Amino acid sequence: MSCKREQGHARFDVATRRLIEEDPVSWLRLAGLPVNGPVHPVESEISTVLAEVDKLLRIDAPTPWLAHLEVQASRDPRLPSRLLQYHALLRHRHASPVESTVVLLRPEADGPELSGRLDLQGATDDLTISFWFRVVRIWERPVEEFLGGGLGILPLAPLAALPPGRLPEVLRRIEERMGDDLPRSTADEIWSSVSLLMGLRYDEEAIRDLLRRFPYMRESITYQIILEEGREEGREAGERQRAQRDILRLGAQRFGAPDAATVATIHQTTDLPALDRMMDGILRADDWADLLALAREA
Repeated sequence: MSCKREQGHARFDVATRRLIEEDPVSWLRLAGLPVNGPVHPVESEISTVLAEVDKLLRIDAPTPWLAHLEVQASRDPRLPSRLLQYHALLRHRHASPVESTVVLLRPEADGPELSGRLDLQGATDDLTISFWFRVVRIWERPVEEFLGGGLGILPLAPLAALPPGRLPEVLRRIEERMGDDLPRSTADEIWSSVSLLMGLRYDEEAIRDLLRRFPYMRESITYQIILEEGREEGREAGERQRAQRDILRLGAQRFGAPDAATVATIHQTTDLPALDRMMDGILRADDWADLLALAREA
């Protein structure tokens, strides 16, 4: 995974965790869980393993219990076994019932393993564990559930069940929910989450075009990051194209016209350091094959 993608995933993790912390009741209702007492976020302090838990909530009902929420944007075939591990450790540590829920943000995160049940057999094929968990598929839920729900799930509305053509209308509805009385810091955080989560479903250029129409989104930190990443990608694409063009032009002067396979190989080389090595090697390479070999050097 590239550094840029790792940074994107880090922002996504932070955004969803903060949404849950700010409005845990709405997330419990989204999961179909009861809100039968005060709800408090719990820090996952138990071990390195539990530090990986997305969010843990404590519900101080007459019989206190825990809600473990795992939010997924990508598929993990081993997720059910991880849920079982977390479930057992949390129950042992807190001596309380635990309800485990997976929230899937897009179809790419889904898989046959997420049936809501994990059965494990022992060496004799006898059933030793039957573990049940909830699965929430955001794209199957009606958009009105999010538009009319709490502010903590409002940013999920663009990922709900709606035709792409309705997205501008949904963003206008989100803007209406913001109103004039909402603190600016809260509105900024919601719009930043909307901007970020839309990237899971919609093309970046379409997102930029939409965000320009909404002042709050245009001013959000996430929007500025999206713009900067777009500028950076544009700069890198321009540098690649210039390097490829110069290699073909200068190489033709030294080695003669390249054949079609050589041209294709150079156009397919998008790593800037590799292109730089080829540029630097034009004067010392013996032919096109020797020059192309420079791109494969570590």
